[in-house]
Amino acid sequence: MSRIVFLILLILPFALQAQITAPTANATRRTSYPVTGRTDSIFIFCGSSSSTGALTAVSPDGGGPYTFTWTRYDQSTGTWATTVKTETALSSTAAGLTEGGYRVHINDASDTYLYAWVHIDNPVSVAALKNYTCTYVALDGTASKDDFYYRDLTNNASVLLPNAVDFTWSSSPESTIKPNEIDPIISKPPLTDITYILEVADSFGCKTTSSFFYESIHVEAAFTASPVEGEAPLEVTFTNNSVRAANCTWDFGDDSVSYLIDPPAHKYYIPGTYTVKLSIESDLFCTDEYSLDIKVVDSKLDMPNVFTPNGDGFNDFFVPDFASLKFVTIQIFSKSGQRVYHFEAEGEAVSEWKGWDGKINNSDRYAEPGVYYYVIRGKGWDDKEYKGSFFRGVVYLYR
Repeated sequence: MSRIVFLILLILPFALQAQITAPTANATRRTSYPVTGRTDSIFIFCGSSSSTGALTAVSPDGGGPYTFTWTRYDQSTGTWATTVKTETALSSTAAGLTEGGYRVHINDASDTYLYAWVHIDNPVSVAALKNYTCTYVALDGTASKDDFYYRDLTNNASVLLPNAVDFTWSSSPESTIKPNEIDPIISKPPLTDITYILEVADSFGCKTTSSFFYESIHVEAAFTASPVEGEAPLEVTFTNNSVRAANCTWDFGDDSVSYLIDPPAHKYYIPGTYTVKLSIESDLFCTDEYSLDIKVVDSKLDMPNVFTPNGDGFNDFFVPDFASLKFVTIQIFSKSGQRVYHFEAEGEAVSEWKGWDGKINNSDRYAEPGVYYYVIRGKGWDDKEYKGSFFRGVVYLYR
C-alpha cells in the first residue's frame, strides 16, 4: 500500500504540470528554474515576429465549470500583473499570445495555479550576393537562431533556453555549391540564370528561407567535331556549343585560323594529330578555351592476294588496303602479259577508288579465273612513297 501511495505522490506533480497544453505548438521544452517540485512547459511556436501562440488549460480534477483567470508575467517587476483573459468554462484557451510567461488561476477546489511560457521562434536567414567575377560567384549568408530568455521565478533572473542553428545552401536549378559553408565561393559558376536559396533551421525544428536571383554572366567554350579521326584528306565539321560567345577564335592546329562563330568544314591533308582550340569572349569580356584532338591516320598501302568477283557482295573487288594516299597507279596483267586493268588517280579522287571488279579493261567481259600480276605505285599525303619490288605481286581471281 505504501508503494502505491509513493507512486501517486511521484506522479501527481507531473499530472499537474500537464494541464496547460498548446496543440498548435511546434516544440515543447521544460524550464530549469528551481521552483520546488515543479517545472513548467515552454511552448515554441514557429512563426515571424508578428506571430502569436495559444494555450489551453483544464482543471486537474477534470470538473467545472470553473473561472479561469489568465495573467502575463511582467519581467520588469517580476509579478503577474497583466490580465489577459477571464472566463468561466470547463476549459479555457488564451489565444493571440506574444512571447513571455503566462499563469492561469482556476478557482477549483484546489485553487489551482498553472504556468507556461510562450516562445515565438523565428530563425534568421539572409541570402545575398557578396561579389562575382568571370570565374567565380561569392555568396553572403547570414544564419542565426532566435534566442529566448524566460525568467527564474525565484529571483526574476534571465535564463537562456538552449538552442542551436543549422543551415543549407541550395539553388534552382540545381548547381554545384557547398551547402554547409555560410559564405561559399562557387568556383564553377552557373551558365544559366539561377536562384540561390539559404534555409536556416534551429533545434526546435523551426525553419526559414531566403533567396536571391542571380543573372549569369559566365561563359563556356565547347564544340564537337565529326569525325575526329580518319584518313587524309579528312574533312571535319565543327559544331559550336559555347555559351555567351560573342567573339570566337578557332585555331585548327595546322596554321589556319577562323574568327567565325560557326566555321565552315575544315580539311586536313597531312597525317598527324591536330589540336583544335576554340577561344571565346563574351560581351562582358569573360573568356574561356576548349580544345580537342583530331587524328589523321598515316598513309599505308597493303596488297591482298585473292579476290572473288562473283557478285555475292563479299570480296568482289581487288583493292589494296590503303589510307591517306594522294597518288596511286596500278596495272594488272594476265599470265600472257596482256594488261586487263589500269587505274590512276591523284588528290581526293584516290579515296573514291573502289578497285578492280574482275572485268577486262572496264568492259563487260569477265576475266577468267586464275593468276594475275599487278604493279602498283603510290604516294601518301605524308610524302611516303610506295614503289619497287615489294609492290609487284600476284593475285588469284576465283569465281
